[in-house]
Amino acid sequence: CCTMPVEVKLSDLVRMGVITDFETREPLKLLAKKLKKAGVVGRYSTRNQVFTLVRFANNDCLYLEGTRRQCRIYGKRPDTCRNHPLLGPRPGFCPFDKKNMDNIPMG
Repeated sequence: CCTMPVEVKLSDLVRMGVITDFETREPLKLLAKKLKKAGVVGRYSTRNQVFTLVRFANNDCLYLEGTRRQCRIYGKRPDTCRNHPLLGPRPGFCPFDKKNMDNIPMG
């Protein structure tokens, strides 16, 4: 999950401390533009009102600590992360699940 696109909703962004409750009243397109400029959000879907967090060039999540490979906001992490692999872009898929280990390219 650490290298998959992380989709978040307004409630996640508030929990994460990225925005305040007051900011949730702003037009979502404007809020998305501000979060893109801040380097937190990479995309926003107007159709389902879901934001996608920025990922680094190696596809790591913005909040993944590179050396220890631990989430820097674990206690405040989005619902997508809390419910992985049940939620997300590939529901039910976890690359680190033993049954999927054969599908992971090594080296």
